[in-house]
Amino acid sequence: MSKTATSATEKPEPSSEPRRNDSPSRVRRVLKWTLRTLVVLLGLVVLAGLGAGLWVRSQLAASLPQLAGEHVVRGLEGPVVIERDGLGVVTIRGSSRRDVALATGFAHAQDRFFQMDLMRRQAAGELAELAGAGLLRVDRRLRVHRFRPLAQRLLAHMEVGRRSLLETYAAGVNEGLAALGDAPPEYWVLGSEPAPWKPEDSLLVVLGMFLLLQDAEAEYESMLGLMQDLLPAPLFEFLTPPGTEWDTPLVGGPLASSPIPGPELFDLRPESASGERMPAAERWQPEATAASNAWAVAGSNTAFGGALLAVDMHLGLAVPNTWYRASFVWPAESASGEQHTVSGITLPGAPLMVVGSNTHVAWGFTNSRIDSTDVVRIEIDPEDDGAYLTPEGPIPFERHQEILRIKGGEQESLEVVSTIWGPVLKEDHAGRRCAVRWIPQVEGAVNLDLVLMETASDVDEALAIAHRSGIPAQNMVLVDSTGQIAWTIAGKIPRRVGFDGRLPSSWADGAHRWEGWLDPDEIPRGVAPESGRLWSANQRMVGGESLERLGAPDYVLGARARQIRDRLLALEAASFADMLEIQLDDRALFLERWREILLRILTPEAIAADPRRGEFRAFVDDWGGRASVDSVGYRLVREYRELLAQQVFASLTAACKEADPDFDYFDEFKLAEGPLWTLITERPVHLLNPRFRSWEEQLLAVVDAISDQAEEEEVPLAERTWGQRNTSSIRHLFSRALPVVGRWVDMPAQELPGDGFMPRTQRPSYGASQRMVVSPGREQDSFFHMPCGQSGHPLSPHYRDSHPAWARGEPTPFLPGESVNILTLLPRD
Repeated sequence: MSKTATSATEKPEPSSEPRRNDSPSRVRRVLKWTLRTLVVLLGLVVLAGLGAGLWVRSQLAASLPQLAGEHVVRGLEGPVVIERDGLGVVTIRGSSRRDVALATGFAHAQDRFFQMDLMRRQAAGELAELAGAGLLRVDRRLRVHRFRPLAQRLLAHMEVGRRSLLETYAAGVNEGLAALGDAPPEYWVLGSEPAPWKPEDSLLVVLGMFLLLQDAEAEYESMLGLMQDLLPAPLFEFLTPPGTEWDTPLVGGPLASSPIPGPELFDLRPESASGERMPAAERWQPEATAASNAWAVAGSNTAFGGALLAVDMHLGLAVPNTWYRASFVWPAESASGEQHTVSGITLPGAPLMVVGSNTHVAWGFTNSRIDSTDVVRIEIDPEDDGAYLTPEGPIPFERHQEILRIKGGEQESLEVVSTIWGPVLKEDHAGRRCAVRWIPQVEGAVNLDLVLMETASDVDEALAIAHRSGIPAQNMVLVDSTGQIAWTIAGKIPRRVGFDGRLPSSWADGAHRWEGWLDPDEIPRGVAPESGRLWSANQRMVGGESLERLGAPDYVLGARARQIRDRLLALEAASFADMLEIQLDDRALFLERWREILLRILTPEAIAADPRRGEFRAFVDDWGGRASVDSVGYRLVREYRELLAQQVFASLTAACKEADPDFDYFDEFKLAEGPLWTLITERPVHLLNPRFRSWEEQLLAVVDAISDQAEEEEVPLAERTWGQRNTSSIRHLFSRALPVVGRWVDMPAQELPGDGFMPRTQRPSYGASQRMVVSPGREQDSFFHMPCGQSGHPLSPHYRDSHPAWARGEPTPFLPGESVNILTLLPRD
């Protein structure tokens, strides 16, 4: 055997070279195996995800409403048909108004129950019970009104027919909720179960509208009280005029304003006694908007001889929309065989038509902004700090222990302290305890008499209904099928004795008080005006004694009303199309004079000092005159006015801001344009912000501050269009808490034209909650549109299908279209 041979039983010597196990062929085999494994695993993950997605979708789809076929419900007197058109708009046909109410509750629950639940819980201060401790702060603030026991008392004392309507509606809601295959999807996310609907809950929804439309905490009056206490009287009167040159009332003209106080009364200059350096204004923030429009044209001034009513009520915009479209049809009580038909919008949670037309009368609202609350300064009994002084002598405070239930946590007890005038809400800047007297707290303020509008036959009957209705005080604009038009304030208005309600005061001796409600003949109205036009845009509507009876209202600037009025008066034969054109009017007439100010101060010398001013001027010069999405100049002019106002008023009201960090004069006082324009045009040196040596320096500094902000944000002026700022943000409540679902449940973000001082009021989350133009008896020629859609369910085809027409301002029919789905509700034997 050779010496180099190896025995079969011998192990070879280990090689010093590595094994060749990583050959290319083996690497390829390993890679293929790995890839196949990954593909299989990925496929399993995808299948699992698809399966989970399909399971989630099936769970969510189970809560979609029943649209067709038959369904047996308890409580019906006869069959009711619920028809839905291509946009999901319902027509409810029943044998009685009672059955229509039950079917309305059924439809509301199937399409919008979670929205209804939030509305009742918010009014009652019961949100944390549904969604957890994160909402306790809201509950604490709202529970002080004790709306749940108030709603129970209202129901117990309600007229039998109205109470029956609420009971029937509640039965329909619970039938509709029970008929769903599962609870609405929001409850699945929250891990909660919906609670049954009670008749009192509909009254909570109505009370929720008082919260939305009125100043429940008297913040405006409290602001005025703070200013009166801390500012010299002439400065206070100058900053709080009763009106401005923009006033556009139906009756009367502008109200006189107070003059600028002289330097001997108030002086901001550094060398004066009060001239310490004032803080700079905060960075520009968008001005709060409060707006709604309604107007009417008499038949004598239209192209076809019938009266026209235009309504676009502006509210905060969210998903779903506030309103739910419907038509109600039921037999008239007479033996003539006629039917009642009323079409318009309902409020989910309530059984009646809120705004609409019944073929004889059409009606709509804007917020009247009358003085609905008064601040009562409490005088504590000197001998007992647990009591307070009243005209009847000392009375102990009422103390109620409210239980706040918290989902997933322990309940909390909240003590609510009340007086004969209302709850004690806060202490003012001087440590004085204050109660709030508010309209819905008073007996007789809330009822369902608005339901009578559904069968009103003419303007005169509708006016009488308006004055007996228990709703938040609203400007009601009316038209009828004879071509008549009218305006009044619907809802209850307190009769003040001994004071005008403008400022906080003590009621301890009875000299200041409320004595019931104004009689109908004391409530201002306008019927068949000579001009044949009526307009309402939250501005002051009247003057003189009529205005005095309304208290000290918090009206908005009349610029929007003037733009509407002038367009109406220019029309000789108004048409439906003309009304829509006014609703979509985004001309910047109010800001034109501010643009002129900018063009005057941006002189060649000013531009030479800072070349950025030249670009600024070029955009302002070519602004287009509208709040259009592509206008840079409009945004610059608007932001200029706002930042300048903040700087000017920060100096004048610094003492108020120091006493109350939440104080914001420019945001709260809607007529601030009056004193602002006076200051900018007269330029009194003693009221100049001491950060500046002259008014010209301050006016230019605001231009530079806007340019500085653009540079800090790295957004060139050329890209700072109004659309970039005014991009819609109409979101579902859950998308804020769960951003990943936002794209599925929110409306699309769109650049939209319009702004606050023009008919087309539009901000990212605020604007027209609906637009309609209607002529009674010509409903088939009328139009309507609203954001979002009929359904609150993300899987419904009607979740967002109304939105495109609203965003584009395109009219869709006022009446429901051809029926696509028909559901028949049958009575249970």
